[in-house]
Amino acid sequence: MNYNEIAAQIQQKKSFLCVGLDTDINKIPQHLLSEEDPIFAFNKAIIDATAPYTVAYKPNTAFYESLGIKGWMALDKTAKYIKEKYPEIFLIADCKRGDIGNTCKMYAKAFFQEMPFDAVTLAPYMGKDSVAPFLEYEGKWSIILALTSNPSAADYQYVKDADTNELIYEKTLKYGQQWGSEQNIMYVCGATKADKFEGIRKIAPKNFLLVPGVGAQGGSLEEVAKYGMNENCGLLVNSSRGIIYASNGEDFAKVASEKAKELQQQMATLLDTCKK
Repeated sequence: MNYNEIAAQIQQKKSFLCVGLDTDINKIPQHLLSEEDPIFAFNKAIIDATAPYTVAYKPNTAFYESLGIKGWMALDKTAKYIKEKYPEIFLIADCKRGDIGNTCKMYAKAFFQEMPFDAVTLAPYMGKDSVAPFLEYEGKWSIILALTSNPSAADYQYVKDADTNELIYEKTLKYGQQWGSEQNIMYVCGATKADKFEGIRKIAPKNFLLVPGVGAQGGSLEEVAKYGMNENCGLLVNSSRGIIYASNGEDFAKVASEKAKELQQQMATLLDTCKK
């Protein structure tokens, strides 16, 4: 999926919503536990309910890996279901891989060849070697962790380079510009750091930003749009718990649809008022 196709979906749906499929077997409605594959049954219902309002889905692979082979099978079925029924929707493997050499090549093969993901999230601590194998796949995306919302992010991301006077997250953004382009590089930038987005846009004006942290983590959708939106929107704002666990009853899919629609309507307004 290319840049223009993502941008076109945003304009068509008036949405830049990414629904995080952080599916926890301990949190899904109890009545689904009798299903042959409860995780997939939950995901399928959530996907069908929210597809009109979202432009991306982001399964966090840890929730699937924790269940062993059954979890991997549920992830594979989920990814294939999305791509078969909703091929226009951008599909992100939130796996946060970060390795080098043949190991990195195998990770890329797993998510881009064996499974139909459009993008993966990557930790760039080991440098270009941890990203380059993923960039070999045309039409696929590397989403680099740049500025995250977690409390200890400052341990590394705010360390200043004495020679250049740049913070590590700023250097990460700049290196990404050297490794690829807005056609295959995105950045993870947490919603709770929206005050930094104006500076981020000076370094990466065209790249899409994947933005977690709106809602339960305290990030402001309005602030993210105000400081982070570019002429093509350039944002994929993720919501996980606020949508998929909005109800734990038999009406869980209906309520998820309502929550996704609420966010989509807010985003439609922001696209009209904040677009530069």
